[in-house]
Amino acid sequence: MSAYLDEIARVGAQIQGKDEWHAINPEYAVRMQLQNRFKTGLEIAQYTADIMRRDMANYDADSSKYTQSLGSWHGFVAQQVMMSVKKHQQTTDRRYIYLSGWMVAALRSKFGPLPDQSMHEKTTVPELIEEIYTFLRQADARELRHIFAAWTKPARMVITSTVSLNVSTTTKPTWYRSSRISMPVSVTKKPPICWPNA
Repeated sequence: MSAYLDEIARVGAQIQGKDEWHAINPEYAVRMQLQNRFKTGLEIAQYTADIMRRDMANYDADSSKYTQSLGSWHGFVAQQVMMSVKKHQQTTDRRYIYLSGWMVAALRSKFGPLPDQSMHEKTTVPELIEEIYTFLRQADARELRHIFAAWTKPARMVITSTVSLNVSTTTKPTWYRSSRISMPVSVTKKPPICWPNA
């Protein structure tokens, strides 16, 4: 954390020296530098190629170390798939986003759905890859925001798992309550029949 704060101070001093940079927040500039470790697309390609080569070598040595390809046709789908994998598997190792030819042809063509015969425009796949990168960068930025917030505000409230629920069938707000946090939740319909009794 000390190196992070030192970098903020260094960038702040650099910003003070330029009148036209007065609107730049030094902390945001440092966060952006830390988040974007790759300066060019070639660096990204080299990094991902190294990962793929490592995974292929591991599979050649031991067939139980297979990779999992997860199909995606939209940046949001890729983002949610990878976030789910990270949440449930604790890692994204050996997990790949796969662009299926029929998905690209049927769902991404500007001319409407096309058969799986590589008839889509030549810009379709690069545009989809750029969209996926954008959504994945958004997910990274969200996670980094939580990490940086935890660094700068270490005395955050801890949510306990002892949560009780008061359910109302009216449109008035109901509350999730625990010993440490209260959060308003609006319920507009009756709870489902399988709702656990409180």
